[in-house]
Amino acid sequence: MSYKGTFKPKNPTKYNGNANNIIYRSLWELRVMKYLDDHPEVIWWASEELIIPYYNPIDNKKHRYFPDFVAKMKRKDGTVMTYVIEVKPEIQTKKPEQKRQTKKYIQESMTYIINQSKWKAATEFCKDNGWEFKIITEKHLGLWDK
Repeated sequence: MSYKGTFKPKNPTKYNGNANNIIYRSLWELRVMKYLDDHPEVIWWASEELIIPYYNPIDNKKHRYFPDFVAKMKRKDGTVMTYVIEVKPEIQTKKPEQKRQTKKYIQESMTYIINQSKWKAATEFCKDNGWEFKIITEKHLGLWDK
């Protein structure tokens, strides 16, 4: 069973980009896409359309980060805010606990370091533009680990 696919929005005019080429890479991303497409407070949204440069401390090079989503939304108080949104498992938002120096621990540590670099760059980008960076996990989506 594949958890990747193409999303066809019900409201293609709300999509800021090519509405015929919206790719989801997880069921969590699909859930967020459906929310952004359906929710009346969402003015526009995009998926992997924004590029944020970041420095990767593992290979000491600049890279390009494509956050999962960007969405301009009306808040409850009537103000409008643009959000940069990343969808990740909760475990990838926390520093791995070292038990032994296994390949799994090394890989989890590298993923954590790279994610932290991306998220720092996204936070700074958002601050510079008056936007807000958010990380959404399974807890925010009402899911849990099985």
